[in-house]
Amino acid sequence: MGQFIELKPADGASIPAYVAQPAGKPRGGVVVLQEIFGVNTHIREVTDGYAAAGYLAVAPSNFHRVKPGVELGYQPDDMKAGMALKAAVEDLGMNPAGAGVLQDIQAAIQYAAQAGKVGVVGYCWGGLLTWRTACLLQGVSAAVPYYGGGVTTEDEIARTPRCPVLAHFGEQDHWIPLDGVEAFKRAHPDVEVHIYAANHGFNCDHRGSYNADAARFARERTLAFFAKHVG
Repeated sequence: MGQFIELKPADGASIPAYVAQPAGKPRGGVVVLQEIFGVNTHIREVTDGYAAAGYLAVAPSNFHRVKPGVELGYQPDDMKAGMALKAAVEDLGMNPAGAGVLQDIQAAIQYAAQAGKVGVVGYCWGGLLTWRTACLLQGVSAAVPYYGGGVTTEDEIARTPRCPVLAHFGEQDHWIPLDGVEAFKRAHPDVEVHIYAANHGFNCDHRGSYNADAARFARERTLAFFAKHVG
């Protein structure tokens, strides 16, 4: 069971983050980046899961600069609200030195670094933020985007990661066409890419697109990747 703390980004803002501690000495740190539904029950459970695997796990509230306390479900109205909040955060910009969400993620990385090396994992919008984190931020030893919406656009493919990256996609994901995934693979042969017989959101057992087999395989690969690069 974790608790919320306050992160302090470089601009002096106060950003809530859910933190889960491992039972013993941490193997390292893991930053968990939310979907468009906030640091909700599912993201807190995911964060707890990385703590159970031995990591100091931190999930920053990436909507806080535009709306505090967001915790959405997975119904159509929740999707609409989450998309609007995502757009508002994106409008703040993606300059690591700016007042947008990357500054908050950097603060989460710095907090997690008290446990040693840091890995970053994110889902949906958080997958996109994980890719940007791998390419733009400091102090990351490994990054794992799950079905990152937007990762396969030309602008994102043009980025260069600064750390090892493992990427998970679903072949039935209508948000991320497979031709985009193939273009991403060609542009980044050093990125380990896995494609599952699953839909968008396959890791989330709170939504209809959950796929237990894909979620299990992806988690096993993610933990092995973090064990190799983080600790």
